[in-house]
Order: sequence, then structure tokens, then C-alpha cells
Amino acid sequence: MVDPVTLLWLIFAVVVVGVCTLDLFVITHSHSPVGVANALRWTGIWVALAMGFGFAIYLLHPNGGTLSTLFIAGYLTEYSLSVDNLFVFILIFSLMAVPAAAQPKLIKVGIYLSILLRILFIVFGLALIEKFHWLLYIFGALLVWTAWKMLVADKDEQVNPEGNILYKLASKLLPMRHVPDDSRRLVIKADGRWFITPLFLVFLVIGSTDILFAVDSIPAIMGISQDPFVVITSNIFAVLGLNSLFFALRGVMGMFKFLQHGVSFILFFIGAKMIASAWPPAEHWFKHNTFFSLMFIVTVLALSIVLSVWHTRTNGEAKP
Repeated sequence: MVDPVTLLWLIFAVVVVGVCTLDLFVITHSHSPVGVANALRWTGIWVALAMGFGFAIYLLHPNGGTLSTLFIAGYLTEYSLSVDNLFVFILIFSLMAVPAAAQPKLIKVGIYLSILLRILFIVFGLALIEKFHWLLYIFGALLVWTAWKMLVADKDEQVNPEGNILYKLASKLLPMRHVPDDSRRLVIKADGRWFITPLFLVFLVIGSTDILFAVDSIPAIMGISQDPFVVITSNIFAVLGLNSLFFALRGVMGMFKFLQHGVSFILFFIGAKMIASAWPPAEHWFKHNTFFSLMFIVTVLALSIVLSVWHTRTNGEAKP
């Protein structure tokens, strides 16, 4: 008989393979932009799957009550970070004048690269923390600093594709040819030579941005749990389905004016909790009151969304 933990890993693997298959060959198989209504419907399905998996943890895992709470807290934190990251992708596409026909391919590449990077960073990060526990406090300080930067920074000013070092190097060292707007090629062969296209430069910017996102993301989830099962599953579930969410968010960026502020408060809370865990009574309290962390995250996210919607209705329609 399969033990509960192995069964949960199997369920997770089946869901991930199923979602990736649907995402690649069904939802956006035409490489054309997905309608907002359809994108929202699929986004709802992915979120429901994550909540269903959390419920499966509660039912099947020997320590289901605690781990399901940690999973949902980690999922919501990583999902909110992922949404914030999608806004950056949208800004990059806008600033680099990426044709609409090419955006689905690039966003898929960005998402699946993000999954790979997160898994690598998780394995490496957990190994480091197991050997050098004091790194947890460094990660906590890093999160507090990230939260402050996110709170005071203007995202439009932060995004500067032409300042990206990979963009600069590729532009100077590699021959480039322009292609029609409906082309999705990253490289082309002409006159017996290979050339990069402008989309290749976009790919480099997206890829390097993914690395920065992973650096911010992994300390955040490790501040919630260092259990490999919770860290990996919540992270991957948060990234799955972002392809659909991208098309839903692209036209309503202005409706989430305060989401960045909410995410910064969550990161500050997690970072402060990691630093406070150096004091044994605080570590003991947070370890035995995991529901408090979940409720804090849910409350902050809900308030940031409600305030954003209120601001949009008060000041007119959201601008893309």
C-alpha cells in the first residue's frame, strides 16, 4: 500500500503534467491571445486545483492540519508574488514593443523557465539552510529590504530592458535581423548565417528577470516552511496557470494599484518572522500558530484588492 506522502507526491505530479499539457496544447494552442473571460475561467480552475490539493494534504497527510495551512499560506504568498511578476512582464512587452502574436510564446517560456529556476533554487536553498541555519536570518533581512524597496519603488521606473546586461551584450556581439510582427522566431537563418531577432533580446530580459524573481521568491516561502514538500508544491502550484492569468491581467493592470503594497507588507511580515525566530519563544509561538500567518496573508491580500477596486471605481476606469 502506498504511504500518504508518496500518494500526495503522485497526485502532485499528475496534476502538474495535466496542467502543463492543457496549457501547451489546449488553452493557447493557437498562439493567439486568449479572451479575458476564458482566461479568468481557466485561472479559477487552476486556483481551485491548488485549494483542492491543500484539502488533499489535510485529509491524507499524517500532519495534515499544519501542513495544509502552511501549503495554503505559501501558495498565496508565492501566487501574489507571481502576479506582481506578471505585471513586470507586461511592462517589458510594452516597453520593447513585442507584437501580440509573439507574447503567448514568450510568456510560456518565461513561466516554464521560472518553474525550473525555482526548483533549482529550492533544492540549493534548503541544503544551505540545513547546513547553515543562521542563513535563515540573512534571508529574513533580505526579505525586509526587498519589502521596503517594493513599497517605495515605482515599478515603471524599475523596468529598464535596455539597461539589462544580457540585452547589452547580445545587442553588441550578436548579428540581428528584424522579422515580421507575426513571426515568433527567436533566431533565423539567412544568407547562410544565423541571426538573432528582437524577440531573442526580449527572451534574455525575461529570463534574467526570472532569476531575480526566484531570488526574492525562495526566501519568502522558506520563511513560511522549510519542509521540501510544502516549499516545492506551493511554489509550482503558484506558477502553474500564470499563462492564462497573464491574458486576464494585461488589460486591467490599473485595477491592482495596491497589490504591490500588499505583497511588500507580506514580505516584511515573513522577513520579520524569520529574524524573530532567533529568539526561541518567538520561534516556538510561530511554529505552533501557523494559522496566524495564513490569516495575516489572507487579510493583507484581501485588503489590497478591496482598496484597489475601491480606488478604481472612485477614480474611473483602470488604465492598462
